Amino acid sequence: MPGSRARRDAVQQAGHRGWRGALRARLARFWRASRDVTYGMSLHEMERLMRRQRADREHLFVLIAFGDILGLPILPPYYTLRLLPYVVPEINAWRRRLLREKDLTDLIG
Repeated sequence: MPGSRARRDAVQQAGHRGWRGALRARLARFWRASRDVTYGMSLHEMERLMRRQRADREHLFVLIAFGDILGLPILPPYYTLRLLPYVVPEINAWRRRLLREKDLTDLIG
């Protein structure tokens, strides 16, 4: 019957490809796992370090620009007011992070 063969071909094209589809799926999972392992061995630690350095620089920038919030006026108010619209959304999170950080002596004791 010509109709049943067309239907069978359509089902195969829809993703039910038998052992070839299963093999492709397994190979895709294998390559994804090997890519993740390679990333973890080579780049993960460097990415964590760069994110931490970026966070430290952001803390330092906000401290210099808006230190008067904590009682450390460093910059004149004119420059602080010009930077205020860019920093307002992050001030509360910054204060929490700054107060949460621990000193080396806190870690030892």
